[in-house]
Amino acid sequence: MIARNIVLFLLLLVLPYLYIDLRYFRRKKVWWKRVLLYVPCVAMVAYAIYLAMGRDFIPDNDHIFVLYGFLLLLGFVIIPQWTFILSSLIGKGCSKLVRKFKSPEQLLRPAKNYGNLAGIASIPLIWGMVGWGSSFGFNKFEVNHIEYASPELPKAFDGYKIVLFSDAHVGSYQQHNSDVLKQAIDSINAQKPDLIVFTGDLQNIQPSELYPHREVLASLKAKDGVYSVLGNHDYANYLGCDEAVKAANCKEIISLQRQMGWTILLNEHCTIKRDTASFILAGMENDGDGKHFPQKGDIAKTLEGVPDGSFVLMLEHDPSAWRRKIIPDGRAQLTLSGHTHAMQFNIFGWCPMSLTGKEFWGWYEEGRQKLFVTAGLGGLIPFRLGATGEIVVLTLRAQ
Repeated sequence: MIARNIVLFLLLLVLPYLYIDLRYFRRKKVWWKRVLLYVPCVAMVAYAIYLAMGRDFIPDNDHIFVLYGFLLLLGFVIIPQWTFILSSLIGKGCSKLVRKFKSPEQLLRPAKNYGNLAGIASIPLIWGMVGWGSSFGFNKFEVNHIEYASPELPKAFDGYKIVLFSDAHVGSYQQHNSDVLKQAIDSINAQKPDLIVFTGDLQNIQPSELYPHREVLASLKAKDGVYSVLGNHDYANYLGCDEAVKAANCKEIISLQRQMGWTILLNEHCTIKRDTASFILAGMENDGDGKHFPQKGDIAKTLEGVPDGSFVLMLEHDPSAWRRKIIPDGRAQLTLSGHTHAMQFNIFGWCPMSLTGKEFWGWYEEGRQKLFVTAGLGGLIPFRLGATGEIVVLTLRAQ
């Protein structure tokens, strides 16, 4: 994770110290103050280089706390510094602009940079946000009820209840918060669903993360079963090992899900029946950009043999596949996805990811086809602010 972006991380760490030194310490004659300023900078750089030397994209479960510690330092030390610097620069710019409209007498008074005060005032706010998001924010979830209506849905499925959850990332649930995962599973079962679907990213990097949670995950129960698809993290691509080991790990995560009683759909579909009526439940493998995320989805194979006029509910981890493959195919009326986690950050209803114009959270519609993207349950990085983890209870309605 750090190794792939080491230059960016080093700049992120070093530049604020350089700015503060040149702006506030350069003229000071006491050299040891400048030395002390750089001590935490050197420590953070050494920390980043140490993490970058790891062979895996993400440390394994026994060492994941090392990465989490680094990310917390970023939140408590580096982000406040950058916030102060940006506030200071904005304040300085505004001060210069205001001086153009001042009288000669007013110009004799020293200019005040209120951006410095704003930057300092923001520090405790940032600390509070980081502290909340990495503790209470991550260790909570909501049960959200939504409905989907379609004239193409068979009448027999009116009121059919589906529980959707995604992005469990069970490796992020350690001893101190493993009860959160159990509470989530209990909440799913409490809905008494007709069907449970999971849209990928069960693990962080390797199947061994599931071992402590197998019994809990196997306790999921629904009238028509538990179905799942793979997410980008489930393919073991983030392990620094050869392809044979990655393939073995991928086979194991599939095997573990089957042992838990889940039905995993790998570019395939099945039929869900109610008396003489039915709909198609399809599961396409993760279909990302092919560069950062695996592109293994095969829509033709997934829907091969599906009768014309069928109602198709598609499971696909990456919502970007909806426009890339699912809409052009035209057969899946409803697609359920995850992957984005709603960026795990949402302030007063606004998420920075909305600026991308991509499907990242909630409902999207294109003609007769709809997509729902869940914010997911957990996350690789144990932090959520505003974008609370969720379990989605979807009720189908036949119009």
